[in-house]
Amino acid sequence: MKTNRIVEMKAINKSFGTNKVLHDVDFSLERGTIHALLGENGAGKSTLMNILGNVVAKDSGAVFINGREIDYANAANAVKDTIAHIHQELSLVGDLNIFENLFLGKEIKKGFWLDKKAMRKGAHEILSRISVDINPDTLISELNPSFKQIVEIARALMKNSRVIIMDEPTTALTDVEIDSIFKVMNTLRNHGVSLIFISHKLNEVIRICDSYTIMRDGKIAATGKVTAGTTEKELSTYMAGKEVRSNDIYKQRKIGGVLLEIKNLSKEREYRVVNMYVRKGEIVGVTGLLGDGRSDLFASVYGANSPYEGDIFMNGVKTVMSSTVVGKNNKIFYLPKNRKENSIIKDFSIEENVVLPIMKNISSKGIIDKNKQRKLVQNYAEKLSIRVNDTKNLITSLSGGNQQKVVLSKALCTEPEILILDNPTQGVDVGAKIEIYRQIIELAEQGLSFVILSNEIPELQKLCDRVYVMFNGEVRHEFSHGEITEEKIMIVATGGKIGQI
Repeated sequence: MKTNRIVEMKAINKSFGTNKVLHDVDFSLERGTIHALLGENGAGKSTLMNILGNVVAKDSGAVFINGREIDYANAANAVKDTIAHIHQELSLVGDLNIFENLFLGKEIKKGFWLDKKAMRKGAHEILSRISVDINPDTLISELNPSFKQIVEIARALMKNSRVIIMDEPTTALTDVEIDSIFKVMNTLRNHGVSLIFISHKLNEVIRICDSYTIMRDGKIAATGKVTAGTTEKELSTYMAGKEVRSNDIYKQRKIGGVLLEIKNLSKEREYRVVNMYVRKGEIVGVTGLLGDGRSDLFASVYGANSPYEGDIFMNGVKTVMSSTVVGKNNKIFYLPKNRKENSIIKDFSIEENVVLPIMKNISSKGIIDKNKQRKLVQNYAEKLSIRVNDTKNLITSLSGGNQQKVVLSKALCTEPEILILDNPTQGVDVGAKIEIYRQIIELAEQGLSFVILSNEIPELQKLCDRVYVMFNGEVRHEFSHGEITEEKIMIVATGGKIGQI
């Protein structure tokens, strides 16, 4: 029977041990559409998609592709050829170029030798199909995150995949990079490819998607078409099962004297003549677009990007941030972006991840005091409302939002005076975001200072007392809390003049 649905999943059930994660889930995907799959961390989205892609076996239910029920035991290759899953952790090899990555494992040979000319031609043809003009000889390590995503998409198209699952593809991207990905997604849709878009950024869902399915607690909470009347508030309410209120997060607080001052800080090709200050108990945002230099700047402030020119003062005392040890000794801690790559050790337990920076403090003769470790971690689990059954479990057993709280606990146990957070809610669902925002505000009320490096202007509006906007490594403008708007920040972040605001 011919159907416009390329994928149908009916009454899917799945349990892991005694934990039932999917309850009679129905999901369908129409040809040539972009369908959002939404839900808070732990809602069952990844398990459902892993069943579709034959990574995890279902307990019961049926899956249909092109109207035919799939027997996964005997059709594994057919499923892999039809469905491509682009994960958050991209599988590209940085030391190889684009055409080498595209043909990895499927190299074209001429006799005993690689036919690089044929592979370059094939790479150029597949990139042209999605209207991307880039040299196939470019090393993957030289690409920005959006082009890495695009190379992954090109790999999927080389298999003639008709369904592409995109898991949080814009998490680490700037607005300009997101535009590049969305152009490619629109091109794929126009060529009849179907996309499943997993994201926590509801504004992007409304912008790019045709329809949505929302999961909650392993069940379908809502499905529908994305129309002109669809709102973020509506989607977030379905996701959380209640209205998510975020407009009352920011609080005016008592703010102390200057704690950190940056004077004429410069580093070749990264940032130039930067002047900033942060006061005790203040939340300061720094934003911009690709190449703005903010991460490099605050890596230097932390001592992870030395040497530099200019001066850094802590409590009025000039300090040379020559190493991260100096940064930590000056009560600064920096949590980098890309949590899974830079902030957690996947093979460590929750407890081990939290105490990693202070292991010497809870050790005697090289042996860690497990009781101290457990009490410390349980204390932070209560303070930050970390949902965890056993802190001895691997950190990967937690949802993204709870992993981020563990990372925050790791920073707090060093007892910093200034906490630098680079994209603090990356890959975190809307409910967990609000919880993290409230924790940041509460800690600021207690006197902890924050520097928030973020691409998300609504995040800055909810948190920050002031925001610096950078462009090409320079600070172009400073906004007070009441002045922060998307329009103003984007004008400055794209090189516009203050008079245009």
